[in-house]
This record gives sequence, structure tokens and C-alpha cells, in this order.
Amino acid sequence: MPRNGSQNPSTHAAREYLSDRIEERPAATTVMRWSFVLTWFMRVLAILWIMKGLSAWAVILGVWTPIGQFEGRSTGYQATIIYFALIDLVAAVGLWMASTWGGIMWLLAVMSHLILAAFFPGIVTGGVMTLAFFLTLMAVYLGVSWLAAQEGH
Repeated sequence: MPRNGSQNPSTHAAREYLSDRIEERPAATTVMRWSFVLTWFMRVLAILWIMKGLSAWAVILGVWTPIGQFEGRSTGYQATIIYFALIDLVAAVGLWMASTWGGIMWLLAVMSHLILAAFFPGIVTGGVMTLAFFLTLMAVYLGVSWLAAQEGH
């Protein structure tokens, strides 16, 4: 059947699909200043959260403590450390890729840390400095994300 010059609707829809990754979205006519800042802020956060996740793995493997000490701790402590060993690294990968799910996983990891530090201070260490640091990072992330989203409009 001859084509009349119109494109297949599924091809047209595929072109209009916005990627999950910030850096793959189409560039606006203005300078992509806030998107650039957001991407690099997420990459810096990714490096910090890789270190945080690897420190949890160091506790599990007994790098800084004698081997066997992790197994001797309570089940709640073990579950919490394993949770952060996994979620911190998953969030770090998503942040490095500058994807939306990476930011959401990071916010989940930060909120989990803050909530567990408030209710179980014996398991998750958290002081005033940690609280202030995490809340500042969250405020900066949300602010820069909002500015980057407004830049596209």
C-alpha cells in the first residue's frame, strides 16, 4: 500500500518521548544552566553515596571491625546495615546517571536514614550535624531540580 507522506503514528510518538535521563532531554533555546548544575550536583551526590554504601559493606565484611562482630549484633542492626548497603549504592548509580529514579531513590535513602536515626539512635547514628547536612542536601537538590524544571518552560 503506498504511503501518502504521513509518518507512522508510533514513530512520531517515539520521537516525542522524553527520556528519563536529564542529559538526554532536548535542549531548550536558552542556556541549559540549571540542568547542567543539577547533573553535576547529582554526580557529586553519587560519589558521596557510593562512599556511604561502601562503608556499610565495610561493616558487613568486617573491614573496620573484627570479623564476626557484625554477626553478633542484633537482627535489627544487621537488617538496617544491609538495607543501607543496598539502597545507597542503587541510589548512587541512579544519581550518577542523572535519572529521575536516582533522585527518588536518593530521597528515599536520606529519609530512611533520618527516620531511623530519630527512632532508633542505637542502630543508625545521627547527630545534629548529620541532620543538618542531609536536610541541606535535600533542600539544594529540590531547589535545583525545581529551577531546572522551570528552565524548560
